[in-house]
Amino acid sequence: MRTDFGILVTLFLTCAVQTISAASDEELDGMVSTGVQHIVAMEEGDDGGEWPYEGVYRYRGDIPIGYRIGGTGIACLAMTLAPGYDEDEARRAAVARGLTFICSGINHELMTPDYDGGYDVRGWGYTYGALCLLTCEQKDLLPPDQDDACRAAARFYVDALQRIEIPEIGGWNYARANGRNNPSPPSSFMTAAALQTLFLARDLGYAVDAAVVDRALDVLDQAQATSGEFVYSGAAEDQRPGGLPGSIGRMVISETTLHLAGRRDVAAVRGAVDAFIVHWEALAEHRARNGTHVPPYGVAPYYFYFAHHYAAQAVELLPRRERAIYRARLNELLTSVRDEGGTWNDRVFKRSANYGTSMAVLAMEMPEIGLPPRWEAPADAPEPAPETGNTPDSTR
Repeated sequence: MRTDFGILVTLFLTCAVQTISAASDEELDGMVSTGVQHIVAMEEGDDGGEWPYEGVYRYRGDIPIGYRIGGTGIACLAMTLAPGYDEDEARRAAVARGLTFICSGINHELMTPDYDGGYDVRGWGYTYGALCLLTCEQKDLLPPDQDDACRAAARFYVDALQRIEIPEIGGWNYARANGRNNPSPPSSFMTAAALQTLFLARDLGYAVDAAVVDRALDVLDQAQATSGEFVYSGAAEDQRPGGLPGSIGRMVISETTLHLAGRRDVAAVRGAVDAFIVHWEALAEHRARNGTHVPPYGVAPYYFYFAHHYAAQAVELLPRRERAIYRARLNELLTSVRDEGGTWNDRVFKRSANYGTSMAVLAMEMPEIGLPPRWEAPADAPEPAPETGNTPDSTR
C-alpha cells in the first residue's frame, strides 16, 4: 500500500502555475550556459582534470579518491550533455582531462575492489566514474585518442562495482561493517544509483551478472515501507521508518530504478515525484548547513541536488502530456535556490558548487538527455507500464 498524492499535488501544481512565473526556455538555457562556464572554471588538480566532491569525510586528511573520481564523473557528464559541447573547445579540452583522471583511477591503490569494508566511498567512484565513461561511449563522445583507455577503465569500474556488492544480501553501501565478507545493511539510494550504471553497462555489452542486479533490486523492494518511503539503509520491516518527507530523494531514484526493471508502474513513479514536490521544504531546510542526518527526518545537505537530479529523471517516465507541468515546477524549485553568481551548492564548502551545479544542469537538461536503458525483467515480473515511453522530449 502506497500513499496517493495525486489529488493534493494536482491542486498544488495548479496553484503554483497560477502564482509563480515559470522561467522561459531562453532563461533556462542561459542558466545552464552560465552553470557550465562555472563548472569548467572550477577545474583543479595538479595536472588538471579534477572536480572533486567535497564532504565532511576525509581519508588521512584528504578528500578520498572515490569522491574525486565520482565528482569528476558528474561534472564531466554535465559538461558533455549540456548544449553546445561540440562547438566549445575549452569544454572539450576540460572533459578530455577529466576522462584522463577518471581512467587513472583504476591504478590507484584505494580503488581496488579488494578492501576490508568499513566506511569507504570508492563505490561512488565506481558508480559515477563508470557512468561518465559509459555515457560518453553511448553518445559517441569519447575522444579518439582516449577511446581504448576509457573502455578499459569502464570495464574495470563495472567489474569492481559488482565485486563490492554486500555479501549474502546484495546491494551497496559506503557505510558498511568492517570486514569485506561481513553482511551489512545496504543503502537504498546508493544501490539505485549503482543499478542505473549497470543497466547502461549491460546495454552497451559489458559483462553484468544478472544475479547481482536481481539481488540489488530485491534490496530496493525490501527498503520500501507501507507509507511509500524508502528507508536510508536496510529493510523497512526491520526498523521504524524515519518519515516520508526525509525519504523523497530516495523515493524518486528508487521508484525510477525499479520501474526500469519492470517492478513498478507509472503510478508509483508519479507518487514519488508528487511526494518530492509536496515535501520539498524538508530537503531545503537543511541545504548548505552544517551537520548531517539532522532530525526530525535525518536529512543530510548533500542529498539536496542529488534528489533534484533524480526527480527530474523520474518526470521523464511520466506520460508525455504530464511532463511539462512537472518540469516547470521542478525547474522553478531549482531556480529558487540558485546562488547569486549562477551556481548551485548544497554544502557549506565552496568547492561543492562543482557538484551542485553539475547536478542542477543535468536536471534541467533531462528532457534532452533521456532515460537509462531498461533492465530486462525476469519472466515472472510485471510488465512495465506501456504509457511512459523512453524517448527524450525536446519540449521543456
